[in-house]
Amino acid sequence: MKPDNRKTLQKLRQTIQTAAPKAEECIRYGIPAFRFNGRLLVFFGAWANHCAFYPGSAATLKNFRNELRNFQTSKGTIRFSPNKPLPVALVKKLVKTRIEENNDRANKKRRKS
Repeated sequence: MKPDNRKTLQKLRQTIQTAAPKAEECIRYGIPAFRFNGRLLVFFGAWANHCAFYPGSAATLKNFRNELRNFQTSKGTIRFSPNKPLPVALVKKLVKTRIEENNDRANKKRRKS
C-alpha cells in the first residue's frame, strides 16, 4: 500500500471510530470493516488508483448525493484519493446515518418477532 493511502485510511479509520465508538473492527470480504450491534456498518480500502469508502447502503449514498457530488460514486462505493480525501464531517454523518439505519432495521425485526 502506498504511504499516502495508508495515512489517508488511518485517518478515515479514526474518524469512523470517533463517530461509532462502540463499533467493532473486523475484516469482511477481505477488507477492513466495522460492525455495530452485530451488523456490518461500513467498509474501507485502498486500491491501485484510489481509496474507497463503502457505507453499505445505496440509500445512504442517495441521501448524501449532493454532498458527494465531487467524488466518484457508484451503487455502494465512494472513491477518493489521498490528495482529496472525504471530509471528516461527511464521514461522521455517513457513519451516524448507517447506525440509525441498522438500529431501525433491528427494531423492525424485533417488532415482527
